[in-house]
Amino acid sequence: MLRAMWWRDWFDYGFHWMLFGPAMMLLFAAATISIGYLVVRALRPSRPLDILRERFARGEIDQREFEERRRVLHA
Repeated sequence: MLRAMWWRDWFDYGFHWMLFGPAMMLLFAAATISIGYLVVRALRPSRPLDILRERFARGEIDQREFEERRRVLHA
């Protein structure tokens, strides 16, 4: 009696466990794609305004040239 009850209970909970494998594969794929996207985005060159600010901070361009180029970028 106990053995038959266990068998019945196992199958009463069984169908949704078949969805667990594909759900975990989708979760793993989503995590992998997200991490890959973030890595590629982090390695991408900086935006033009950031480059302009860096050049101004290093002293490669003066304030007048910085303002002119910034105006062109925002236009």
